[in-house]
Amino acid sequence: MVQFNNVPLVQQGGYIAVNTAFQNDISPLKIDLIYGTFRSEDGSPYLLPVVKKAEQMIVNDISSHNYLSPTGIEGFTKSASKLLLGDIEKQWKDGTIFGVQCIGGTGAIKIGAEFLSRHMNCTTVYYPDPTWEMHGTVFSFSGFSNKFKYRYLNKETKLIDFEGFCEDMSNAPIDSVVILHACGHNPTGLDLTKEQWRTVSEIMKERKLIPFFDIAYQGMASGDIEEDAWAIRHFYNEGFEFLCAQSFSKMFTMYNERVGNLMVVLKSGCNIDSLKIHFEKIIRSLYSSPSNHGARTVFKILSDPELYDEWLSSFTAMIFQAMDLRKAFRKAIEEIGTPGKWNHITDQKGMFILLHLTKSQVEYMRNFHHVYMVDSGRINVTGLNFKNISYVAKAINDTLRKNI
Repeated sequence: MVQFNNVPLVQQGGYIAVNTAFQNDISPLKIDLIYGTFRSEDGSPYLLPVVKKAEQMIVNDISSHNYLSPTGIEGFTKSASKLLLGDIEKQWKDGTIFGVQCIGGTGAIKIGAEFLSRHMNCTTVYYPDPTWEMHGTVFSFSGFSNKFKYRYLNKETKLIDFEGFCEDMSNAPIDSVVILHACGHNPTGLDLTKEQWRTVSEIMKERKLIPFFDIAYQGMASGDIEEDAWAIRHFYNEGFEFLCAQSFSKMFTMYNERVGNLMVVLKSGCNIDSLKIHFEKIIRSLYSSPSNHGARTVFKILSDPELYDEWLSSFTAMIFQAMDLRKAFRKAIEEIGTPGKWNHITDQKGMFILLHLTKSQVEYMRNFHHVYMVDSGRINVTGLNFKNISYVAKAINDTLRKNI
């Protein structure tokens, strides 16, 4: 007889373990630089005022809590897809573009991976080294037997290893799925140039690879939501069929509402009804149907010109504040003569800074300075503020000088 106490023991790891350690730390000095959430100057979670306003409108409009369809609110998925590709009225009508409402960006990756595995017989996935920690796990749990990391970060130069990236893509088997960070690469903050994206698209077209974009930081890399969608639009213009997992957690400061969209781009809409049924069956087997509140709130903002303008203005201001924090952090580190070069802090883009610390240095920062970050040395830019920047800079200086 199988018993629960025979289940293999496992220890908590990754972001959750670090966050647990932070929560258990009783030091008044402790600083949370772990998760990618926007913070106020006092370190508390920040909620965009326009989101609060739209939420109230949604609550007032609700007349029932009936189930949504498995693929969610079509108005939301259409508005979300328009944010990526612009005017898609004709394509939406023709069925060459459609969206699936998902439980956050992670849910969109999961639904996409399940579809590729079950209905396109894909077994091989490539993702960057390094990447967000769940990419490999999600694809493993979805039946992908072959997982490969393609070269992305050159740890010596602290730049993209573009030659290695291209070589790995050129050697990838036909029909391999390739995870591509559209902008604000997590965790490196290093994005391809437009010319490099053109080269990658040429290789992928020649090798018949399947692009799967992951975009959680649209607008946060360049400060412009149109500019940050450039790579996705280029692949679209080049005639690729592809998937794109889209997260609204950061853009709308709505983390626990889990608002996501899986955009599906096709060459022909002739079998769209059948494809949607496949997605519906996958969703029905996992969680039946998505939730209403978060997606309805985002849809309200994206579809109301006044709310949209307020959101874009507030969001853009938030992003430029994060850019100012980058500059201030680099200045604080350099002014006290911290060993090494620190231009990568301002060279990187998006929500994170990869400090290039060793694991032992990261642990020292936690244990002796109460500064918490994930093991890779990645920190959330907005976990910094003008009150704690000096403390964090001095902690890094001390850690490096002790040659941990």
